[in-house]
Amino acid sequence: MVQIPNTPTSADVARLAGVSRATVSYVLNNTSAVRISEPTRRRVHEAARELGYVPHAAARSLRAGHSRMVLMPAPAIPVGPLYSTFLNDLQWALGRLDYTVVQYGSVGLQGDEAARAWAELRPVAVLVPGAHLGPRGVAVLRRSGARAVVTLGPARVDGAHALLMDHEAVGRCAAAHLYERGRRRIGVVVPEEPGLEAYSRPRLAGACAALQGTGASVIAVALAYTEQAAAELAAQWRQSGLDAVFAYNDEYAMLLMRALQDEGLRIPEDVAVIGADDLMLGRLLRPRLSTVHVELPSGRDLAELVDRAVRDPGGEPEVRQVLGASVVRRDST
Repeated sequence: MVQIPNTPTSADVARLAGVSRATVSYVLNNTSAVRISEPTRRRVHEAARELGYVPHAAARSLRAGHSRMVLMPAPAIPVGPLYSTFLNDLQWALGRLDYTVVQYGSVGLQGDEAARAWAELRPVAVLVPGAHLGPRGVAVLRRSGARAVVTLGPARVDGAHALLMDHEAVGRCAAAHLYERGRRRIGVVVPEEPGLEAYSRPRLAGACAALQGTGASVIAVALAYTEQAAAELAAQWRQSGLDAVFAYNDEYAMLLMRALQDEGLRIPEDVAVIGADDLMLGRLLRPRLSTVHVELPSGRDLAELVDRAVRDPGGEPEVRQVLGASVVRRDST
């Protein structure tokens, strides 16, 4: 018969570390209200590791009156390297503040229905793209015990903290750069993949706004992220008369640039190409890809915002502009 070992308790940790159970609780729960010396903290953590002791999340939530879970709905669309790096940075920073980050796959759920599904998990905070949440959903999460609801998107949502991402600025930068380079018929790639409209439409609108009144033309160019779609578009490029393209981001830019070159079009002599996100691969292309560098908020700043909101849930929601955009000029334009 297999003998199941006894589960270690906080009392076991306290005995091994030579401290009280209260001290173990203060250390492992990262309590800031009580001063514990650094050597004592190390002894407690070492004892917990040696015994394989893990605090009980549900019990800790009952004592604190709330959980330490920060819920992040899993993206319904593929995210690029830039956003993935931002998410990793954020999760690391929240972990340093003793929060547990959980990504929730809610594909097919939107709006209030999604908010109710998230609320069932009783998170202390929720970080969600603003386009996928409304004021009623914020209220549902608040009533379920969420102390902080933070949206990331182009517009704020009543009752939630807002990190405003002005994607129009990305389109404005790209179009203004192409105009400065002497281009007058500018295509703007609008991806056909579902879910990207919240980003592609503002970028197109920004490009149109940048060139309004200049006499230059902005033409929306639909493109699916496949080699065949890019090849078909490139085959019709000469008839379009377009002399430049803002390709939504670097990934679409690289796809389209290769197809244009395969059609015998010279970059940038015949067609100037600019992307966005400033990915490393774009620097390795020949010609090197011009791009719009997009500055996302730091994970540490956002983690600290979440922590402040959890500690003071009755405070006024913070609203910040967090998306920076600047052109990186390279050979493709």
